[in-house]
Amino acid sequence: MNFETYCADSASHLTEAARHLPEERLAKAVNAIVAAIRSGQPLLVCGNGGSASDAMHITGELVGRFLKERKALKVICLSSDAAVLTAWSNDYSYDTVFARQVEAYGGPGGVLMGLSTSGNSANVILAFDKARELGMTTIALTGQGGGELAQKADILLDVPSRSTPFIQQVHVCIYHYLCRNIEVQCSS
Repeated sequence: MNFETYCADSASHLTEAARHLPEERLAKAVNAIVAAIRSGQPLLVCGNGGSASDAMHITGELVGRFLKERKALKVICLSSDAAVLTAWSNDYSYDTVFARQVEAYGGPGGVLMGLSTSGNSANVILAFDKARELGMTTIALTGQGGGELAQKADILLDVPSRSTPFIQQVHVCIYHYLCRNIEVQCSS
């Protein structure tokens, strides 16, 4: 496959995702995050592998800036603290490494966003369980159907594909869209 064909294929997946994801679900995610931030609660973000990189990317856009000069927003990436990740995983379990951090940083009115292309990452699922215990809103960015996270998420943003690279490409579009709208609302 040449680059032009690959890009055209990617564009068709983006178009399909845009048709599949109702604007209401995206707006609900933005509104939940904005409400949390305005009330002093954090947005916690987590994922594994490429999704961990995406979680860091989201955090960078919102703590730093996306398009507008504004104050920093309270966003924490649960995938980026190497000391916590390795200490907890070594002493206890990698499956509970995000749940432990949700326990530390989360609370009623906060939001947890989990990225998992399969929707079946055990550590993200357990983090959603902990978030629910704490009265947090949960947002899942997944592939088609949402896997186990579909049952755990208050807001499911699932990409209509089973191809990990295409799911991740669409996730970038989704979270850039979210970041743009969060930034606009948190700047006003």
